[in-house]
Amino acid sequence: MISPRPARFRIPPAVLFLLLLTGLRSAPALPPLTSPDGTITVQVQTDKRLTYDVRHEDRPVLTASTLSLTVDGVTFGHAPRLIAATPRSHDALLRPDVRQKAAEIREHYNELRLDFEGGFVVTFRAYNEGVAYRWETTLPAAEVKVFAEEVGLNFTGSHFAWFPEEQSFYSHNERLFLPRALGDLAPQNLASLPIVVDANGLKVALAESDLEDYPGLWFTGTGGNGLAGTHPPVALKEELTGDRDFRVTEAAGYIAVTKGTRTYPWRILGLARQDRDLLTNQLPWLLAAPSRIADPSWIKPGKIAWDWWNANNLHGVDFKAGVNTRTYEYFIDFAAANGLEYIILDEGWYQLGDLFTPAPDMDVPAIIDYGKKKGVGVILWVVWKTLDDHLIPALDLFQKWGVRGIKVDFMQRSDQAVINFYHRVNREAAARHLLTDFHGAVHQAVLTRTWPNLMTNEGVRGLEWNKWSAHITPEHDATLPFTRQYLGPMDYTPGATRNANRDGFAWNHFRPRSQGTRCHQLALYVVFESPLQMLADTPTNYEREPAMMEFLRAVPSVWDETRALDGRISDYVLTARRSGRDWFVGAITDWTARELELDLSFLPAGEFTLTEWRDGLNAGTHAEDFKQATQTVTNRTKLRLPLAEGGGWAARISPK
Repeated sequence: MISPRPARFRIPPAVLFLLLLTGLRSAPALPPLTSPDGTITVQVQTDKRLTYDVRHEDRPVLTASTLSLTVDGVTFGHAPRLIAATPRSHDALLRPDVRQKAAEIREHYNELRLDFEGGFVVTFRAYNEGVAYRWETTLPAAEVKVFAEEVGLNFTGSHFAWFPEEQSFYSHNERLFLPRALGDLAPQNLASLPIVVDANGLKVALAESDLEDYPGLWFTGTGGNGLAGTHPPVALKEELTGDRDFRVTEAAGYIAVTKGTRTYPWRILGLARQDRDLLTNQLPWLLAAPSRIADPSWIKPGKIAWDWWNANNLHGVDFKAGVNTRTYEYFIDFAAANGLEYIILDEGWYQLGDLFTPAPDMDVPAIIDYGKKKGVGVILWVVWKTLDDHLIPALDLFQKWGVRGIKVDFMQRSDQAVINFYHRVNREAAARHLLTDFHGAVHQAVLTRTWPNLMTNEGVRGLEWNKWSAHITPEHDATLPFTRQYLGPMDYTPGATRNANRDGFAWNHFRPRSQGTRCHQLALYVVFESPLQMLADTPTNYEREPAMMEFLRAVPSVWDETRALDGRISDYVLTARRSGRDWFVGAITDWTARELELDLSFLPAGEFTLTEWRDGLNAGTHAEDFKQATQTVTNRTKLRLPLAEGGGWAARISPK
């Protein structure tokens, strides 16, 4: 609903009339735009340059931050001439098709739309959770070239940021989020999204949303207290190496060729007083375009038995395990026995470069039919370029076979053409009732509201990196909920049964393990968001772990409510989520053992049964040591949660 209360401010028409009559270049001072709760203030200046300041609780955060858009040789935002300023307030309750964090999301903001001469508009919004703005153009040309968009963020102090540094625009966006002083970041230091800035304790998350027919936003340093937006240019020439590495070999001097009349992506500054507030900040989802799927009833989130991380390493079976029909029938049996909705056929199921020819030992239609009999859907992995070259016939074949979804991999780009590819695949997949899971880049994570069949997205340095590196530490895990997850669901793929302490870890491609404790892995199913959540390890390893499977069978992949109870970036997280009448709680820590307090006052009245999976007394030296226990609790109960080094704690809380 639209709030009926009167607008907060309005530029007097007489003032605007006199401005136009006298032909003055300077504009009258605009009253500030404030968030509904009054804690955030945006002051826009429209004099010589279009700039804005942001304050939080009377503390300056950004000052004289700049924005401009250069289209067909004209730079909008320099010497702007204001025509009209239109305020608006909005307050509504939204119900997402896929419940990533909650069944209901409040959309509450104040808005200021600024119309300028020349056919361009800038709209600012102030939410209680942050600030966003976007461009809009109404130009006479049907098609225009966008040469640049300036996104200049000038912070008011020498802050530091969790900066996912990249080598180039050609990237999987699977980065480490490492703290860097803004002053140490030069224009050659490039980062993908999101970036989280610590502005004297206030966290500022940089993101975008409603990205379509336009390149993704990246940032560079400035050598000072700022960050500067940048975009990958339009590709003029490309070169394919193998079946997947499709690199730009010649780029244009512009970033997009697009419609003259359109809106542009939102630029987002999510603000969080406490680190944990980032975990429930919904601005990227709220600012996305509404769903384009008229009837989403066929979309079914769920959990997946995954083959690739564990290299199909079944054991104790009476057949040769590998990429073959019998192995995947076993995966289906395991999924059916444990209430998992899907299995995936990852790399190897087809002859690379040819989506229409399965591998010699794979009868894909038979596997899919076997899954149907067991109530288990099949998702197919595909290389993006191979799919794009044969999109319609390939998706038609998958639909004919009865495939439930596709996992699209290796894009490694976010220029305009590849962003359009993401939309095209989601649209065509939805028309055939296929779910999508995008790997190999991060920007499509902001499309999950527009295309609710897009279940999850990689662009994250996840568990698979344990197969060839030591990067996936408990500290990294405790960083991701505040950083990468801000954009949307992430296909991190938790669930390792072979766990190692700091000194006992060694990477192994075919029999991988995780860093941190067993309970750390279990807690990730609550801490991390992914409506299509993987079980990364081999079924025969899980079958040896009945206590672990008791939790993994029960934990949902979508949620009715999320409570961020405690957390500090890179140190620890404590999250509670509700599904129906059941609550699930997950806590993880870095390599520092610590004790957290769990206050159960969020529970309704009555008695509940709490079943916990906690680090064992010897988890500090044997990471797989854990204890399962049950107790009765109420909303007056407070618990102490002891976490080992790299440890975790997970629980299910059900009404008695």
